[in-house]
Amino acid sequence: MIRLFNVYYPVRTLVLLVVEALVVGSSFLLATWWLNPETNWILLNVEGGYLKILGVTAIVLLLSHGLDLYDSARLGAMWDQVFRLFLVLGLVAFSLAGVDFVYDHFLPGRIFLPGVKWGLLVLAVMLLGWRGAYSWIVQQSYFRERVYVLGTGERAERLLDGLRKRSELGIEVVGWTGNIDGELTRETVATHLVGLARENGVHRVIVAMPDRRGTLPVDELLELRLEGVKVEEATSWLEKINGRIEVENLNPSWLIFAEGFRFSSFFRLIRRGLNFSVALLGLAVSLPLLPFIWLAVKLDSPGPVLYRQKRVGRGGVTFYCYKFRTMRQDAEADTGATWAADDDPRITRGGKILRMARLDEIPQLWCVLKGDMHFVGPRPERPEFVEWLSKEIPYYGVRHTVRPGITGWAQVQYKYGNTLEDAREKLQYDLFYIKNASVGLDLVILFQTIKIVLLGRGAK
Repeated sequence: MIRLFNVYYPVRTLVLLVVEALVVGSSFLLATWWLNPETNWILLNVEGGYLKILGVTAIVLLLSHGLDLYDSARLGAMWDQVFRLFLVLGLVAFSLAGVDFVYDHFLPGRIFLPGVKWGLLVLAVMLLGWRGAYSWIVQQSYFRERVYVLGTGERAERLLDGLRKRSELGIEVVGWTGNIDGELTRETVATHLVGLARENGVHRVIVAMPDRRGTLPVDELLELRLEGVKVEEATSWLEKINGRIEVENLNPSWLIFAEGFRFSSFFRLIRRGLNFSVALLGLAVSLPLLPFIWLAVKLDSPGPVLYRQKRVGRGGVTFYCYKFRTMRQDAEADTGATWAADDDPRITRGGKILRMARLDEIPQLWCVLKGDMHFVGPRPERPEFVEWLSKEIPYYGVRHTVRPGITGWAQVQYKYGNTLEDAREKLQYDLFYIKNASVGLDLVILFQTIKIVLLGRGAK
């Protein structure tokens, strides 16, 4: 896996993306040469053809990303991929035809209007050919990494399940300690490990033992390590493949010695400046929407348009979080503090629309300006829930070492949660974010948030 913007990506997915970018750009380049054999040099170099093709390539990749064509969970569904590819091509055709109608000769030469079919034909053939070649290549055994999982128990099984389901990782599990018959001793574990490593040419050993005293084959692991086999701890590997840090069986020493969890003064200053500037711009842009939102809330149910609620921020300090009201005024009169549920009857008709479009969150930009929140960070919780969750979930207080955010890694990776188990899952994503926090990761999260909002996913 490759680490970009402090997030781990499978090498295969990045190869798919990079080659696809080259395929798209080459398709339009070939179409330009083909349709304009005598003037292609002028069109590309004098009239900015290369920049236009680069822009179109970016549009194709963004549409492909929006339709989940780089989603690892969908890469194995061939016909679904073909359908989505043709949908992307259709959207590109309509978009570029519209642009070319408004701005004549946007693309170099006669690729579009009347020659749109030729450019798209080249692109379709090359994309389908590349996707077919990619599917064949990734199935070849010599492009797969052979892994042995050293350990038993629930954690080792979760690791096995994750490795086997994530085919885009290019990993083949050749064995694990759970396959040993009889009593687990240091000798039996060592024999099984070394035997499979020698027989199958293991590239990596991942240690997932809950109790290592007396059973961890230290000498054999060291010998394999010196022979070039990579040896890693399960917590770090689970972090890479799942984008979260599991709190179960997590040792405090791992948190102490692990890389990350560092926030320099310069980093804090840069983030604060960026958040203040973007929040100010966001408030200015949203001003025309405010009268319509005010009417939507006011006409739908009696009560104030804005409401404020105590939330816990950085360092455990409480602050007031502001939102446009989407529930009836007496929503918690009888129940007290409760999470929103599926089809919550307390949410008004207009409130559902505001939540779906995330327009109810606009007032939180004021919290960003004040410095109580950032755009990206763990979602701020209410003091009543924080007190309860801190007792039930280990390391829950770690999420208060950074400013909370309007959106966050947990929000783009996990569904809306309203149970204790959901809070535990989201904490694991929050810990990953805190460990790997960077401006680059913030940009990745914002990009993912925009996609979720546009597609209407995860709203409640």
